[in-house]
Order: sequence, then structure tokens, then C-alpha cells
Amino acid sequence: MQKETEFVRIIKENEGVIFKITTLYTDNRDDQKDLYQDVVYQLWKSFDSFRSESKISTWMYRIALNTSLTRLKKTKRMGNPVSIDRVVMQQTENYDPEFEEKLKLLYSHIKQLSVLEKALMLLLLEGKKYEEIAEITGLSSSNVGTKISRIKQKLKNQIVNK
Repeated sequence: MQKETEFVRIIKENEGVIFKITTLYTDNRDDQKDLYQDVVYQLWKSFDSFRSESKISTWMYRIALNTSLTRLKKTKRMGNPVSIDRVVMQQTENYDPEFEEKLKLLYSHIKQLSVLEKALMLLLLEGKKYEEIAEITGLSSSNVGTKISRIKQKLKNQIVNK
């Protein structure tokens, strides 16, 4: 029973991580919910194997990204048409429609990036340092820095030229 309680606590503390990844790698709300469940299931399956050699969030990112990528590959093989929903922004007391529009624009451009580029930008937007991004993705820190710099320039060019 203690294992289940600990797992639920960890999921609740990091549910934003799972939500962001699943939203970025799906095109509609139903698929996002399904992927969210798949990620939680994979986390549960591998919970006993977590050895605390890295942060729990790093471990969760890796599993969430791998689960998302696996599902994306399966979906591409099946060739199902998918509708695209807008990213639902949570409204707060300090609701800023101009900021929300800019954020939607940024996320729409991020969704057009390659699978690896999406992952790198998501981790960067989460405030992860290059070393932690490298650990999650399996790239070197210098390679992460180079790729992120190129992605930023690519996004800037896309947004400015719209």
C-alpha cells in the first residue's frame, strides 16, 4: 500500500510534466488523455526499477518521451487522419489574452518541429539545464546547446516571417 501511495504522490507532484509532453505529441484531447494514461501505466510498470541515480523528474521525462515517441511511430504506421485541436490554456486571475495568443503561436510552431526538436524545446521551456536535458535525451551537453540554439533561430525565423 505504501508503494501505491508514494507513486500517486509522485504523479500528482509531476502531472504538469506528463500533461505538457502528452499535449505536445498529440493532436486532440482524446488522444492526449489516452497517451497520458499510457505514460502513467509505463511509469507504474517501471516504478520498482527506479534507482534514484537521477532526479525523479528526469526519469519521468525519459519514460514520458519514450512512450510518446513509441505511440507516435505506431500512429504513423497506421496512417489515421487526425484533427488538430488548440492547446487549452488554463485561465488564471492574471489572464492576459495577448500573452496567451503569443504562447499559442509559439506552441503551434513547436508542434511543427521534428520529434527530437519538440522534446528539446519542451525541456528547455520547463527550465531544465543543458546537462539534465542531455541526461534525459542521451545527447551530449554541447550537442544539446547547439541544437537548441538552431531551434531557437528556426522558430524565430518562422514567427517573424509569418
